[in-house]
Amino acid sequence: MSEPNGETFDVVILGGGSGGYAAALRAVQLDLSVALIEKGKLGGTCLHNGCIPTKALLHAAEIADQTRDSEQFGIKAELVGIDMSGVNAYKDGVIARLYKGLQGMIKSAKITVVEGAGKLVGPNTVEVDGARYTGRNVILATGSYARTLPGLEIDGERVITSDHALTLDRVPASAIVLGGGVIGVEFASVWRSFGVDVTIIEALPRLVAAEDEESSKALERAFRKRGITFKTGKRFEKVEHTESGVKVTIEGGDTFEAELLLVAVGRGPVTADLGYEEQGVKIDRGFVLTDERLRTGVPNVYAVGDIVPGLQLAHRGFQQGIFVAEEIAGRNPAVIDENGIPRVTYSDPELASVGLTEARAKEQYGADKIKTYNYNLGGNGKSQILKTAGFVKLVRVVDGPVVGVHMVGARVGELVGEAQLIFNWEAYPAEVAQLIHAHPTQSEALGEAHLALAGKPLHAHA
Repeated sequence: MSEPNGETFDVVILGGGSGGYAAALRAVQLDLSVALIEKGKLGGTCLHNGCIPTKALLHAAEIADQTRDSEQFGIKAELVGIDMSGVNAYKDGVIARLYKGLQGMIKSAKITVVEGAGKLVGPNTVEVDGARYTGRNVILATGSYARTLPGLEIDGERVITSDHALTLDRVPASAIVLGGGVIGVEFASVWRSFGVDVTIIEALPRLVAAEDEESSKALERAFRKRGITFKTGKRFEKVEHTESGVKVTIEGGDTFEAELLLVAVGRGPVTADLGYEEQGVKIDRGFVLTDERLRTGVPNVYAVGDIVPGLQLAHRGFQQGIFVAEEIAGRNPAVIDENGIPRVTYSDPELASVGLTEARAKEQYGADKIKTYNYNLGGNGKSQILKTAGFVKLVRVVDGPVVGVHMVGARVGELVGEAQLIFNWEAYPAEVAQLIHAHPTQSEALGEAHLALAGKPLHAHA
């Protein structure tokens, strides 16, 4: 740890997750002096308890499914079982390599790293273990935690959060997942691939309710086919311990029993008892309120990442960190369009989207001003090779640009890069239709969908 020496830094950053470390790295590139304060490990939730470990588990789950279903490709293989110690070793190895790389980048950038829990004790001062660090600018990037519901006690054994689920040393025989959002459906997908009997309970009318309704329906169909049970539109009421696990009761009196209950009801902002409100930072339900330039209202104090209302995504926090560093350096960066941030759910099948859902587009522009097109992956060669089903759905303004791209199918998360360019550059279908997509790739599905919406369908029906 670097000790304070009376120096005033250009930037003091509280939190070393995706938003915090991105801000630190970009700030030093712009010749700003930086103190980065982190109570845990650099990389935060995404690297250690979120994006990276869950996607490692999802890849292991994909291998299990491919082994189990290999004969349809002419390959004779047998899935003997799931070795969780081996799966966890693989997962932890990925994390360790990325963590080592991040530590190296931070060290070579000559960022002053302060280990410990920080608290905002002045509008430009953070205190850590009695030592004070002063910045001409302060960035709040304290991240999020796994939420629970009032009266629902997490015991870490039978009633767990995603943090506990990532370190399970066994494959449970059965599991109830409370919450049908991204975290819930990803764990449900992993566990089903590992042979677990899974039930999802979701209070909203459909799974992944933030996505386009057609995407939700497609995921629900796929989950039914995979044997994943789910109950939507019913609120959780209580959980009781049984001899073999838990019994969950939902609205209406229905009960479900399983070995464990995963509470996946979202993530809350880490802002309590950190001195924010005392220094004039406005908080609403735990979230830090900012303007579009991520200023908190307290001069030279900014906030980024999961503590700012909006999508709780690592790449959002990362980009916000870069934005604020450039803002402090006087670069006047373009404001981040929240609708232009790509979203991916890494279940089987994957969901990927950017821009407006059909419903939101109709609210914003009027139903008569919106046109959609759904291109089925059944017409895509690479998707047939992969034996995946799904679609690419486009939402456009009549005689205007594409304002939403929604995709379902294996590996469609890899297509969302082009989709975000289409949305953020306000492309018209005809402009995308003239681009050449390599054959055979799933990216052709994006091209074919735009060809059809431009009035010249080829591997699709008008």
